[in-house]
Amino acid sequence: MPSSSSRRPTIADVASAAGVSRTTVSHALNDRGQVDPQTRTLVKEVAARLGYSPNLRAQRLRTGRANSIALLSSMPFAVAGGSSRLGFLMEIAATAMEAALRQGVALVLVPPMEGAQDLLDTLDIDGAIIIEPVANDPHIARLRKRGVKLISIGRQPETDDPVPYIDMHADVAGALLLEHLHAQGARRTGLIIGAQSRHSYVDMEHAYRAYCASTDQPVAIVRADEAGGESAGAEACLQLLEEYPQLDSLCVPVDAFATGAVQALTARGLKVPQDVKVVTRYNGLRARECNPPLTAVNMHLEQIAAQAIELLFEQINNTGQRQRMDAPLVTLVVRDSSAQSDGPARH
Repeated sequence: MPSSSSRRPTIADVASAAGVSRTTVSHALNDRGQVDPQTRTLVKEVAARLGYSPNLRAQRLRTGRANSIALLSSMPFAVAGGSSRLGFLMEIAATAMEAALRQGVALVLVPPMEGAQDLLDTLDIDGAIIIEPVANDPHIARLRKRGVKLISIGRQPETDDPVPYIDMHADVAGALLLEHLHAQGARRTGLIIGAQSRHSYVDMEHAYRAYCASTDQPVAIVRADEAGGESAGAEACLQLLEEYPQLDSLCVPVDAFATGAVQALTARGLKVPQDVKVVTRYNGLRARECNPPLTAVNMHLEQIAAQAIELLFEQINNTGQRQRMDAPLVTLVVRDSSAQSDGPARH
């Protein structure tokens, strides 16, 4: 029997000490195959006594699996980080991690930071979940080149060959927010969306233009650079007010833009919601802690994360042909930022 000072115990050592084959040891330690409970327990006890641990590199070569997956977002840190504290990413990660562990794999978080793209070239993973990819997303291009299995939360725009995806139905969220504003008395609504090409922006704009047509309102849209975060949202808000001074409400799907817009309105001497009502999409920390708190939608991210893991493992295990799963429909979370005003509107 090997000593700890001589060499590392091998699977052959465990098999010899337990009186079983190497295959039985492998199945017992990995809880696979037809191994009776007593033998499985014996093998594990012997392995523990010998101090045996599997050679992960050899295991990787044998199975072709890294037993890990990645979760990443192409949203810049100015939006995903800051006061949001990576909330959108972390909400999805919490459920995805639990679901991944049930599949026997680890979840690696790749934050939206400089240098993350280079990491993707060396990260040893079986698959990846991309959150709201942009058109020509570099993450997707790099991982596809490596042959990594991919799915996305939100469809990648401007492509005839998207990876399998969870349809977030941002148009439904947009319509819900706009109809809420109208019910609260808003009659001149502006839209602030990101300048980058994401499917959520495409869907939101489609819902907004349909709303304007149905309510006979002028289309008032400003696009802001995501990298600017709250500052970009504030600048976009001021631009809208300059071009459309009679606006009484803003639909701002990106929460960083929405809090920036509220700051700009306050600095301009306008009250939210008395003068201008503001709503956003993501019901995260920014929405809850804004002054006033922002009306948003519950996207049911826990369910979406579970769906994403299910869809990704269909790809990894080649057990399904689905290219799309529908996310649960959003529900409205009403807060003070869109309350109906009892007093007269500004002129």
